[in-house]
Amino acid sequence: MSTTRPCSPGDRGPEPSGASGASEGGAPVTGASGGDAAASSAASASSGGRQVRRLSFDGESGVVPLARDFTRQALYAWGWLPAATADRRAAAEDVLLVVSELVTNACLHAEGPDELGITCDNKVIRVEVSDRGGGQPAPRNPHRAGRPGGHGMFIVQRLCLDWGVVRTPGAAGKTVWAELGAPA
Repeated sequence: MSTTRPCSPGDRGPEPSGASGASEGGAPVTGASGGDAAASSAASASSGGRQVRRLSFDGESGVVPLARDFTRQALYAWGWLPAATADRRAAAEDVLLVVSELVTNACLHAEGPDELGITCDNKVIRVEVSDRGGGQPAPRNPHRAGRPGGHGMFIVQRLCLDWGVVRTPGAAGKTVWAELGAPA
């Protein structure tokens, strides 16, 4: 697992600014929650089987449940839920857990998250959480299962195909990304 490579092999990197778009019908897709800021910033785009949704956390509270609800709605829209098999259900639950861990880490270590981005194609789901923090996430080494706390990035590392950090030169903050395989 990588924490230094900005993008995984074959990936084109993070979506450019303003990449959130519209659904295939052209109308913005909203509905992360009842919150106006969150709902108005949620969007979906489809590009050659690749679908993107973004959620801004600007002024929001309760961001971890908000992120999980937003992700769950995306998984329903993309056909990951309802799950027809136990493997598909486990894959969807893994995505929700990774979202929770990355957003929680941004809350605990980086002044809170700015944005959640989720990209789905036929084989991979990519989760990106942007924040203003300067730290470098890493699994606690050595990992001690019996100790409280410090398990977030260990969990991400175990569940994901790959993960890493993207920094924009000259800008504060970072984007922590993680990729999970689609269920068979």
